[in-house]
Amino acid sequence: MTPATYGRGGRGMEIGYTTAPTHLGRLLVAGTAKGVSAIYVGDSEHQLEAELRREYPAAKISRNTAQVSRWLRQLVRHLSGERPDLDLPLDVKATAFQRRVWEALQQIPRGSTRSYSDLARAIGLPKGQRAVARACATNPAAILIPCHRVVREDGGLGGYRWGIKRKEALLAVETKAPTRKPS
Repeated sequence: MTPATYGRGGRGMEIGYTTAPTHLGRLLVAGTAKGVSAIYVGDSEHQLEAELRREYPAAKISRNTAQVSRWLRQLVRHLSGERPDLDLPLDVKATAFQRRVWEALQQIPRGSTRSYSDLARAIGLPKGQRAVARACATNPAAILIPCHRVVREDGGLGGYRWGIKRKEALLAVETKAPTRKPS
């Protein structure tokens, strides 16, 4: 997604979305033909849809496109431990700096955490932990861009846009061995 398209409130974009209940609360997945544009976690479908419409006020937003529904099913399986790896296409608006941080986040292995300082060093900005924390806080695609894997230097959980209890739950799911169905 280009900054110009985002800056126009998504004018000219078609965004599909769908939601599902999970152990984290309600999960909303939204995307364009190019990829996932948003993954939000919250308590109500209405709240999540309103947030999507605030983010993209001029976009044509519709419910339940087939592709977005497939992405949502993959995320739900991931959250249940059935699908440890996620490889979904992204179509998010990002500055060059945010993109660097978000790409570094995607390199953190499942079940592992890194501090904001570790992440800053990984992208070549050893004193950039506050900027890294801000990039994490503005991440529009929870779980797929795994900002929940970033913790404070002292090992404390720090903040999380979707709530600390959800961050704890995501980390707990990721540290468990994947669930395999017997053959």
